Amino acid sequence: MATQFIIDPDIKKAETLPADFYRSQEVFEKVKENVFARSWQFVGDNTLLPFEKYAYPFWFMEHFIDEPCVLVKQVDQSVRCLSNVCTHRGNLVVQQAGKQRKLSCMYHGRRFDLDGSFEHMPEFGEAQNFPRTCEGLHNFPLEQWGQFLFTALDPAFDFKKVLDKMNERVGFLPLNDFKLERSLSRDYLVNANWALYCDNYLEGFHIPFVHPDLNESLDYGEYKTEVYDHMSLQIGYADSGVECFDFPASHPDYGKDVAAYYYWIFPNLMFNFYPWGLSINIVKPLSVNRTKVSFISYVHNHEKLHVGAGALLDKVEREDEFVVEGVQKGISSRFYKSGRFSPEREKGVHHFQRMLAEAVG
Repeated sequence: MATQFIIDPDIKKAETLPADFYRSQEVFEKVKENVFARSWQFVGDNTLLPFEKYAYPFWFMEHFIDEPCVLVKQVDQSVRCLSNVCTHRGNLVVQQAGKQRKLSCMYHGRRFDLDGSFEHMPEFGEAQNFPRTCEGLHNFPLEQWGQFLFTALDPAFDFKKVLDKMNERVGFLPLNDFKLERSLSRDYLVNANWALYCDNYLEGFHIPFVHPDLNESLDYGEYKTEVYDHMSLQIGYADSGVECFDFPASHPDYGKDVAAYYYWIFPNLMFNFYPWGLSINIVKPLSVNRTKVSFISYVHNHEKLHVGAGALLDKVEREDEFVVEGVQKGISSRFYKSGRFSPEREKGVHHFQRMLAEAVG
């Protein structure tokens, strides 16, 4: 019988997820279907589609969910996300990125319009009840935020509400002017369960103990966590003399010294805003105890790149990896079952684990 996971809504009474959650293959498969197959994921930015009538094939969560998709820029400059699987015999329709007059399957010649609608199929003149309404390519939901593109297979929540909440604080930033900095973007392999990595991200409790350089930039006593539907925000206030945001007078944090905004979107997307720009972190499960974390950096102000809370990101990541991998080893103990939450410092972790328990349990 499958284990039931329950997190008390009162953080003052709640116990953390048990060790079995992070060790069980059965739970891992449930998370894959109940959480990630219903999640929103970051695809990339609009430079993936440089022209109209351009198609960009990709895999939704490659090597995990592995759903074939294709982005297509329409003549009116709008973007659609379509299934990249031919509705005849299941071949991939678009094999490589490029200009497309139509979407045509190279296997038997089935043709689709750029919006995914069925157009033509050779040698089907005698087929009865053809074409059916299901002959077109499935359209997946797509959201665009500035230059950034997001999609989902069967989303569990409205992503636009998440973006609206983020815009309350970072909407003043010129997101379309942020430039991808490949030299600062890299992947990390972490020998730990993906949820342990997120647990660690979602609290500033460990900063004074694990990140000495970051701790010098932040005022730990003022560190703040806010939780919302399907997301949370950690606000890192700047210590004296540290680089911070220059807010317009209408901003909700006008007059405050904010060094960083750390946004997390359930279950695995992190948007870290600094005065120099944005670091997007994507946490992708590979196995029960192995995770890939992708850092994707978009720079707006190079002069502020190596100062403040947004400096030394690689060093901070290595420090996080060390402690998270230590936890993965520790929860293999037969004497560890679960822990408790700090009501003052672990609101984000409690929020995350409640959502996980609900989705899996």
